[in-house]
Amino acid sequence: MKKIFIALASLALASFILPPKHAPFIKSSIYDFKVDGLSGGTIDFSQFKGKKILIVNTASKCGFTPQYEYLEKLYEKYKDKLVIVGFPANNFGSQEPGTNDEIKAFCTKNYGVTFPMAAKVSVKGDDIAPIYKWLTNKSENGVMDADIKWNFTKFLLDENGNLIAKFDSNVAPMSDDIVKYLK
Repeated sequence: MKKIFIALASLALASFILPPKHAPFIKSSIYDFKVDGLSGGTIDFSQFKGKKILIVNTASKCGFTPQYEYLEKLYEKYKDKLVIVGFPANNFGSQEPGTNDEIKAFCTKNYGVTFPMAAKVSVKGDDIAPIYKWLTNKSENGVMDADIKWNFTKFLLDENGNLIAKFDSNVAPMSDDIVKYLK
């Protein structure tokens, strides 16, 4: 009888602890994210384990758009230990009005971008992409709350997927503020 009581009590307790099957999966690590790629396909962040990750919200018609050139240089120089993932977004001044195809053509033609680019997303507001909700909320990433004030805000994660720094738009990709984490 005691074993039956323990089994029933355990089952009852489990129903309170375990989320229902319809509950959304809470992503506790950057490696849990998969996003649509700019050219189709999927960018699976679990494939970046063991490398630092620099996530950048980008725009084609911004005063910071020339940072694409330096993001590409940073990627080329440190690609053995760093991956950069660009996220085109139209949240600031309507500076990314293009389609995914137009954005890809612009990045390739003007800056020779070879680092992974995600499909266009929203990086703040009611329609914020889940990965940006994770990046900007301490309750999700466990490290910091972060406000994205403009295009080309950068988030750096270490080789284990931990968020380690956020850089505002005016921090250049090849600056010592960023490069010191790659040496």
